[in-house]
Amino acid sequence: MNTDFHKIRRLPPYVFEQVNRQKAALRAQGADIIDLGMGNPDMPTPSHIVDKLCETARRPDVNGYSASRGIKGLRRAVTDYYKRRFDVTLDKDREVIVTLGSKEGFANLAQAISAPGDVILSPDPSYPLHSFGFIIAGASIRGVPAHTPEQYLSNLGKAVRYCVPPPTAMVLCFPSNPTAEVCDLDFYKEAVKFARKHDLIVLSDLAYNEIYFEEPTPSILQVDGAKDIAVEFTTMSKTYSMAGWRIGFVAGNEKLVGALARVKSYLDYGAYTPIQVAATAALDGPQDCVDETRQIYRTRRDVLVESFTRAGWAVPSPKASMFAWAPIPEPLREMGSLEFSLQLINEAHVAVAPGAGFGEQGDGHVRIALVENEQRIRQAARNIRKFLQARGVQDISPAAAE
Repeated sequence: MNTDFHKIRRLPPYVFEQVNRQKAALRAQGADIIDLGMGNPDMPTPSHIVDKLCETARRPDVNGYSASRGIKGLRRAVTDYYKRRFDVTLDKDREVIVTLGSKEGFANLAQAISAPGDVILSPDPSYPLHSFGFIIAGASIRGVPAHTPEQYLSNLGKAVRYCVPPPTAMVLCFPSNPTAEVCDLDFYKEAVKFARKHDLIVLSDLAYNEIYFEEPTPSILQVDGAKDIAVEFTTMSKTYSMAGWRIGFVAGNEKLVGALARVKSYLDYGAYTPIQVAATAALDGPQDCVDETRQIYRTRRDVLVESFTRAGWAVPSPKASMFAWAPIPEPLREMGSLEFSLQLINEAHVAVAPGAGFGEQGDGHVRIALVENEQRIRQAARNIRKFLQARGVQDISPAAAE
């Protein structure tokens, strides 16, 4: 049997898997690994959401197939959220669809709107699916340097000018995974203006919109005319610590939402109804839990930046998201992000995500997730101090990272 499958050939080895394998091997040997690699929320799902799931699951009429587009109550809750948070009006029947997490929605919309030969503009660095969702669909990616929103916007013109054939869509992601950069409404206005000029579809990933540490982050749908060309992907995973529940939604242009609905109708019957009911309770219910989650991430961010910097690794303070995007210390940068990450886990027992996994432009960085408590973060800093000292990166006293 020939197993040299065409689409699999287009996918490179998953960079993060090498760190994950080493993490598993070290843990099997009894090592205490402080895992700051995967963006997997460690906080419990708020109790009122879990209670609603359990209550609904006990009903005898909820165990059949659900609705592929999402139950009406959840789609209505999404429209209420957009009105409350962004003052954006949406039609729950035409402009909103529920997805099995934002990742599924993005991948299936890529299948719906792209074909072999199409070119998509994607930020570099960025979340891998922003590129590989389209690559799996057969399209080609034009990576655009995007360490900041301004850099991405300034490079889009050059990317379009040298694309053959012209691109059909572009991806946005703010707050950014992995860089934790944020944008303002003026950025979205310029992005919409650019997309309309070049006849581009816009796919905006808003997964971290409620984990901000300064001003609340905007939505592209706040821009006049954005719904003519754009959709936005959001997830319950981070805001409500519901990553394993696999529930999210897409909102915006009705033709794009309709295209996604058509593809999904062939592939799934929607998320389990009790999960959708619980997600409705999350959006409609008290939001104190969101404020508390945001404060926990803010405190962890401050502890990480302070303790890692004292340990000899200057980590920029992120303005949003559950990540810090850290340049590899200069004396070690030549080894690249994968080798640095492997040495860090082997010797300091601290796992981080290699920047190379987020694109060519990410290789001088690693992504650090705020998914351990403050005590564990400080322990990671002490381990890292010893790791750096052993390489002569900086002469620091033993008390420096305390």
